[in-house]
Amino acid sequence: MRFKSIQFAKDHNEEFYKVLKSRVNQYFKTNAISRHANANMVVKTVVMCLMYFVPFTLLLTVAESYLFVTLLWVIMGFGMAGLGLSVMHDANHGAYSKNDRVNKRIGQILFFLGGSDVNWRIQHNILHHTYTNVNGFDEDINPGPVMRFSPHEKRRYLHRFQHIYAWFFYGLMTLVWFISKDYKQAARYEKMGLFATQKITYRKHISTIIIAKIVYGFLFIALPIMLSPVAWWYSIIGFIIMQYIAGLILGCIFQPAHVVPTSDYPMPDDSGNIDADWAVNQLYNTANYAPKSKLFSWYVGGLNFQVEHHLFPNICHVHYKKISEIVKKTAEEFQLPYNSYKTFYKALAEHTKMLKALGQNDWAPALH
Repeated sequence: MRFKSIQFAKDHNEEFYKVLKSRVNQYFKTNAISRHANANMVVKTVVMCLMYFVPFTLLLTVAESYLFVTLLWVIMGFGMAGLGLSVMHDANHGAYSKNDRVNKRIGQILFFLGGSDVNWRIQHNILHHTYTNVNGFDEDINPGPVMRFSPHEKRRYLHRFQHIYAWFFYGLMTLVWFISKDYKQAARYEKMGLFATQKITYRKHISTIIIAKIVYGFLFIALPIMLSPVAWWYSIIGFIIMQYIAGLILGCIFQPAHVVPTSDYPMPDDSGNIDADWAVNQLYNTANYAPKSKLFSWYVGGLNFQVEHHLFPNICHVHYKKISEIVKKTAEEFQLPYNSYKTFYKALAEHTKMLKALGQNDWAPALH
């Protein structure tokens, strides 16, 4: 089935985004700064790479005790998530550099994390960012039958417990990604005709995925088995520990930004039209959290400012804190929501509440 886009209304609050863009552009012009990465971003990139690759090097060379080996795999898990959140994410949005080649090369760090940058851009940039929380289009809210993230999906008996077991499945995210998700996505996107957006053929893409998976498997599974002094099976356990930590972190960062009680999950009519402005839809279906936590924000690549990220995905995250003041003020002027939780814990609590509501009711809080 070929991909058929939907249309957002252009006559509802359309002035909001015009005014907001003008103010944000003026901020960068007045302060004479680039919308892209700065020196702090470059330093962060180096730190995140070191957090991932230094423990890996030690794992293959000097690590002998099981405790030390375990610690290294744990650090790699945090480094893996950090690279994805803070570096790869901006690059694949074209926000890291004004040079497309630089963005492409840095975005390909994803290969060292076990994923495909092409699939990621389609799922995240095209489907998730354009059709945020629109059922049938945003794959982030359609994870499969085990989880129910949208009130427009069928509710099953198992879902009444999803607020309990969701955290276990979040931890499997990157492992599933490495094992099967990229292949399934590639086949699906080929049927939808979405590879044209990435200027690549399906044959070339699937070949790249296979080669990348083999190389990744050799580096992060085979090499530790061959070179690490611990038992071969413990290297596999270590690899799973790394993947689980990274997956759990990613799940806990992304899901509380959209699957929360304030989300209203717009649905297109029979003609494929949504009775909402695109930018306003982002405000209704996105939430920030922990805006004052500097260290946390640094590690998660500013993705605690999800509202700003969704409105301006081509701006590097190092600027989100500053422009958030502009976004909040403008939203208030237009009497639009600006959802933000004071702490990360509060965001997780609200996400849990939403999972429970979706699992036990056919409706969602914002729709009831």
